[in-house]
Amino acid sequence: MTTQATSPTLIRQAAVFDGSRLVAAQDVLIDGPLIAAVGAHLEAPAGATVLDGAGRTLLPGLIDAHTHTTDTAQLRQALLFGITTELDMGGSAETARRMRAAAKERDDLADVRVATTGATAPGGHPCQLVELGMIEPFPTVAGPDEADAFVAARVAEGADHLKIFIEDGTAIGKPLPLMSPQTVTALIRAAHERGLRTVAHTLTRDAARQAIDCGIDGLAHAPADGPSDPALIEAAAAGGVFVVPTLTALTGMTTTPAEYELAYDPRLRPYADPQWLADLDEIRATAPAQRTGPIGVDPRHAADAALRMYQLGVPLLAGTDGTGGHGHPTTHGISYHGELALLVAAGLTPAQALTAATAAPADAFGLTDRGRIAPGLRADLLLVDGDPTRDVTALRSITALWRNGTPVERTAPRAVQTQYQIQE
Repeated sequence: MTTQATSPTLIRQAAVFDGSRLVAAQDVLIDGPLIAAVGAHLEAPAGATVLDGAGRTLLPGLIDAHTHTTDTAQLRQALLFGITTELDMGGSAETARRMRAAAKERDDLADVRVATTGATAPGGHPCQLVELGMIEPFPTVAGPDEADAFVAARVAEGADHLKIFIEDGTAIGKPLPLMSPQTVTALIRAAHERGLRTVAHTLTRDAARQAIDCGIDGLAHAPADGPSDPALIEAAAAGGVFVVPTLTALTGMTTTPAEYELAYDPRLRPYADPQWLADLDEIRATAPAQRTGPIGVDPRHAADAALRMYQLGVPLLAGTDGTGGHGHPTTHGISYHGELALLVAAGLTPAQALTAATAAPADAFGLTDRGRIAPGLRADLLLVDGDPTRDVTALRSITALWRNGTPVERTAPRAVQTQYQIQE
């Protein structure tokens, strides 16, 4: 149930990261679901709750730009770690509708935007998972003449954006059919005509170049199959695409997942799902040698490509590819803090990584009501100890959190079981 704060809240003398820059010693007034005012020495309205922000930083709610969300427990987990919005990148249409409806009604969950059914060729990725009984059958696209009807059906399902798979199987060790460039172009055109942004699943340099040449809006992963290709980097910049590197998901398919460190951070562990912690211990104990990841895919290549694209002006969006399913270390909420640390390790400054977590995904997906701190925007906010523009791990020290103006009570969760779903 949605419950709004009963009185305004004034946060005094906090450093404010507004989505792009840090401003010292600001007051921020929350009134209902919105930010009412930002400035120095604001007057507290009658009956307002006043919080001392000295020594703390106030930021926009974080946005995870690549998840696969199948359960409201995942949206709750995301919110506990400061993520107020998830951008789901494909799954069951019925599940997507349920998640959207729940997030609309409940301020104790992260908000969510959904892709519903992704576009792929008959037999293309991830159709192999249907054969394994891991997901239900779904519609595919045989040629450009089917593109318009496919996109219209996704709009009818409630899709907010369109996911397109360009995966020939070389990165996962299994040859798979691909849609033609003409089909991908037709899908992008049909989506744009209906106001949908388009995001391509690509793991390789060739697939990324095809997506860019066809007019894609963004890449759901950074290319990771080899050293950075200067021509590809330049094409991404010229094409105006955005990129979601998903570095934590790539490390999660190696012998050293980022989550091994995250799970023992005392700022994070108390809020982690106990079942996920148990699963992580099992992964670490029983199968470290098998976690070699997709064939030919290396997180270091993805990190380098992401940095080089960013240096030429390509927006980077923080996203995890989090599923929360059994057998995968990458999950909702906690993994996001690993993604930000990996972006900094790749070469971004902490402030640049914070923009990738807030304003950049809001801009890329047209979420004009969030991602920044300014009067009139949604009061999706988190207050943390310290200065995350100097040390991005300060984001892990959350002292207060609001979603849609409602204070979020952060309590240690009970174990939750979520539907298995492979990372895509």
